[in-house]
Amino acid sequence: MSNEAAGKSISRIERFEDLEAWQQARKLVNTVYNLSDVGAFARDFTLRDQRRRAAVSIMSNIAEGFESRTQSLSIERLGRAKASCGEVRSQLYLAYNRQYVSGEVFEQTLAQAESASRLIHGLIRYTNDR
Repeated sequence: MSNEAAGKSISRIERFEDLEAWQQARKLVNTVYNLSDVGAFARDFTLRDQRRRAAVSIMSNIAEGFESRTQSLSIERLGRAKASCGEVRSQLYLAYNRQYVSGEVFEQTLAQAESASRLIHGLIRYTNDR
């Protein structure tokens, strides 16, 4: 997303729920919960819980960034959300290596996390340029 495109879309957005990045993060959280609810993944409490916390952190930090009172605080929260995307992706590799998810599910979920990360990056750039 270009800064110009981000600016046009963000300028009309009054709630974090309308941000495409938050919507993508919400879908990712649901995917993470659904995948970790079954089979051996559900019994690997450490990975399951850490992965869920990281995914929830993405959407929570986007919301906090949007609602922040200062530009620097907003960018900090968005940076944390982007970092949590990396954490979810890293944990996804472990879930795949442990055979908790299939190759197809791995690729689909990785694409979701990468999409969220790109959208957050666009928000950071837009916020930084304001």
